[in-house]
Formats: sequence, structure tokens, C-alpha cells
Amino acid sequence: MTIDEAQNEIIEEFAVFDEWLDKYEYLIELSRELPAIDEKKRTEQYVIKGCQSRVWVDAELRDGKIYYTADSDAIITKGIIALLIRILSGRTPQEIAGADLYFIDRIGLRENLSPTRANGLLAMIKQMKLYALAYASKM
Repeated sequence: MTIDEAQNEIIEEFAVFDEWLDKYEYLIELSRELPAIDEKKRTEQYVIKGCQSRVWVDAELRDGKIYYTADSDAIITKGIIALLIRILSGRTPQEIAGADLYFIDRIGLRENLSPTRANGLLAMIKQMKLYALAYASKM
């Protein structure tokens, strides 16, 4: 599945909800499915700067593809990072660095987040793409 196919799948999933409260509930549900990050990675080194809540993200390169793990102390944020991981994890650094994450606007996520959460979303994406650029430069 390509990045765009994964995004389109998420857009379809969110399309069944009419109210944003239902979409928030779905994000909470997704947060429960996020595999836990290694406890050793819940340190300042892995914290994303610019997020209102605490978010830890790590990336590992295996067989030319990046795999992310993450966690957050805020359940909505954890659901958002679960979506980003679903789309970006298991991709090449080049795919991640060049990804246009249009699903964020299509599901109405950006417009329904507080300004501080929206900044946090941008910070999460930036960090994930920085990991990709760092790994790309080592290949």
C-alpha cells in the first residue's frame, strides 16, 4: 500500500462520522492500538519540541525502510501520532521526506485542533521527516 492509499483509507474511515466528537472518539480508539514505545525511549532526547503534551518518537532503519514508535501522555495526541505512524512507518526515507500529508486537511483534523495542538501536529510531522532525511543521508 502506498502513502496515498493509506491516506485515502483513513479519509474513508473518518468520512463515516458526521460530528467531530465522533472523530475524537475514533482518535481515542486508535490511540489504544498504538504499540508502546520502549520505556528507555521516554526521555528528553525523544520528546518532540513544540507539542503542548509530551510526545516521544523514535525511528529505526531496517532493510532500507523506517519504522517509527511513539507515545504521548495525551490520548488525542496519541491517536494523531498513531495515524502518522500508520501512513509513514515502513516506508523508505525518500517516500517519507517527499510525502504530502493531505489527509490532515481532508478529514478536518487541522481545523478542529486547538492552535497549540495544531502546532504540535506540525512538530510531529517535522520530526518524522527529519528522521527520514537523517537516514537518507546515511544511505
